[in-house]
Amino acid sequence: MSAHTNGFQQVLATLVCGALFGFGLALSTMIQPEVVLQFLRFENYGLMLVMGGAVLVTVVAYKGLPRLTTTPLLGGQFQQHASQWNRDTAIGAAIFGLGWGLCGVCPGPAIAALGAGNWDLVYALVGIAVGALLQGVTTRG
Repeated sequence: MSAHTNGFQQVLATLVCGALFGFGLALSTMIQPEVVLQFLRFENYGLMLVMGGAVLVTVVAYKGLPRLTTTPLLGGQFQQHASQWNRDTAIGAAIFGLGWGLCGVCPGPAIAALGAGNWDLVYALVGIAVGALLQGVTTRG
């Protein structure tokens, strides 16, 4: 298989998976900040099932697929990376959680909500982008 064909397949697979992910977020109502805030206030438990399903799929994909096949479907090899918790990770997670709790918006669902026409979430995405930019600038220095 040529590199051009493999690159096209990877782009196509990425687009299909992204569309499927966005559709799932929309179907689960995770693109509605009101629903997310109800979940965070323990008024709506539906998103708990969504998150549990996502964790289950992730565990199966990361732990099960490498045992079933020796190489990924589109080539390359399976790799593991060491995750390392430190002070910066904990602070970043806390800031992310506070932002999520205050506005009910997570980056993935916010982008999917734009596709559904919820343009009010542009403000949240701009804030997320500014925060990511600041983190990148402060980490380099």
